[in-house]
Amino acid sequence: MISPAPRVHFPGDDGFYSDLKSRAEAYLSRTGRPAWGGLAMHSKTGLILAWHAGAYALLLAFGGSSLPLAFLLVLSLALSTVGIGFAVMHDANHGAWAQSPIVNRAVGLSLDIVGGSSYVWRFKHNVRHHTYANIDGLDADIDAAPFLRLAPTQRRRFLHRWQHLYAWPLYGLLAPKWWLYDDAADLWTGRIGALPFPRPPAREITFAVVGKLLFLAWSLAVPLLVFRTPWVLAFWLGGSLVAGVVLAVVFQLAHVVPSAEFHAAAPGSKHMSTSWAEHQVRTTVDFAPGNPLLTWYLGGLNYQVEHHLFPSYCHLHYPALSVIVEATCRDHGVPYRSEPTLRGAIAAHSRLLRTLGAAPIRGAAPVVA
Repeated sequence: MISPAPRVHFPGDDGFYSDLKSRAEAYLSRTGRPAWGGLAMHSKTGLILAWHAGAYALLLAFGGSSLPLAFLLVLSLALSTVGIGFAVMHDANHGAWAQSPIVNRAVGLSLDIVGGSSYVWRFKHNVRHHTYANIDGLDADIDAAPFLRLAPTQRRRFLHRWQHLYAWPLYGLLAPKWWLYDDAADLWTGRIGALPFPRPPAREITFAVVGKLLFLAWSLAVPLLVFRTPWVLAFWLGGSLVAGVVLAVVFQLAHVVPSAEFHAAAPGSKHMSTSWAEHQVRTTVDFAPGNPLLTWYLGGLNYQVEHHLFPSYCHLHYPALSVIVEATCRDHGVPYRSEPTLRGAIAAHSRLLRTLGAAPIRGAAPVVA
């Protein structure tokens, strides 16, 4: 029997979010830029898609000439695939790529072409994660039991004492598991973790199935037909592992670090102590905000605080918004956290993994076998 899903309630805005939105709207008015992506965003999308298409064409044309070249081309293809997720489909599925919902939905289907289901993702990410960030039991992104303990409210198991070592290769399995199992399981059960989500209409089922078939066709079937060698399977798995590590680490650096706050949702209802907007700031951390190359590739997801507060804004606005968010947080006494470098953010995540695995945190459940 499935127990009722826990619920949380956020108190109303205390003035922080309304002030923040006013300042953000004033920024848009002052610059004359729309909240959604314009020509700059569309040009960036074209560049990323050209990178992906070029890497794929070069792989098919020259990948069989040498293993080192094949490795480099597969690496480039894996990174461009993830880049489509970070900097194209992510904005579109948040309604930030274009003004038109129809255009956003069409561009958002790029996720289906690169392995995921945009229908499931919108509920798991837009609804679950963006509403209940770092609330154990509601945010599926911090649920990796029994293999990882990613929050202090989760049970600690004996194997977690080594999680700071084995987590990194384990992250690599995120992408193939997502592509080949998670979406199908979620669609079949109608649940994402503990919470149900609406059954998709026939059109969305068609998009999901056709998308999976197209992804497996271009990423696996076509290379097998071209090269006719089992090495294709090894390179497909290798590229998938690279994609998984990059995807997982980007999320972890923004939420699973010592300076981020965690909460737990018990069965029944729980009333949070802060408003929704303040909760987003307290559970999220920016990283490497001064790195323009990283910001370009990640689609601004190193500015996670800004993304959580303004998910319908194109990510090209995030650097400017970060100045506004930091000032507004300071004026309202809300802690704003940012890790200056990528290296520092990775080290912070590793420290938390070690801490959560080494000993129970006060108030957490005891070690279990």
